[in-house]
Amino acid sequence: MTGATAQTYGSERLVPARSKRRILIELALSYGLILLVIWTPRPWQKHLWWVAAAAVVIIAALSFTGLKPMGLRTANFLQSIWIVAAALLLAAAAIVVAIHLDTLRLPPGGTTAFVKTYWAYALWACVQQLLLQGFFLPRFLGLFKNQGHAALLAAVLFALAHLPNPILTPVTLVWGLAACLLFLHYRNLYPLAMAHAIFGITIAITVPGPVDHNMRVGLGYLKYHHSTHNPTHLPKPQ
Repeated sequence: MTGATAQTYGSERLVPARSKRRILIELALSYGLILLVIWTPRPWQKHLWWVAAAAVVIIAALSFTGLKPMGLRTANFLQSIWIVAAALLLAAAAIVVAIHLDTLRLPPGGTTAFVKTYWAYALWACVQQLLLQGFFLPRFLGLFKNQGHAALLAAVLFALAHLPNPILTPVTLVWGLAACLLFLHYRNLYPLAMAHAIFGITIAITVPGPVDHNMRVGLGYLKYHHSTHNPTHLPKPQ
């Protein structure tokens, strides 16, 4: 194919060779649908969510090169597990600060209630990480020879999807860039997904709901109304 580009990692191809024009179309279509979901009011948002999800799955399937290039592998897991440890240390520091500021909010009922409250968000965090490293980053690598530029642009798109949240937007920019660079180094998604879940849940239990609007983004952030009858800070997947 004339003008086709491909990125490889060792003997593995991250994304199949195809034209930059096709890559741009894939990025525009998938990201445009994601933004449309974020900024569309309910009940239309739920219907558009399925359209966007189907589009991303179809696009990914048409260029599928295997699970290992997406980071779903055992290689380098132990070498990169320090990322999870670092996330836990930062979470512990944030919790100490939240206790001092009296902003810590834990669901009543102990460990069982905590898992029931946040398991869905933890899963959603893993999906977001898969989208960032397994879908968007490889396509930017197909557009740019410089991996740093590709990582930065992927992180910027990730952060823009969290507007206008003043907490999540800068946090996701920093984490998105760090995660992309770490992924390019270790090529393992699991520690990054776990760290994302840890960071998200930490924000949920340490930042008051009225400050970050219960981690909502887009139209959900603008339409947020704080309820004194539900003080538990629940992140809302968009």
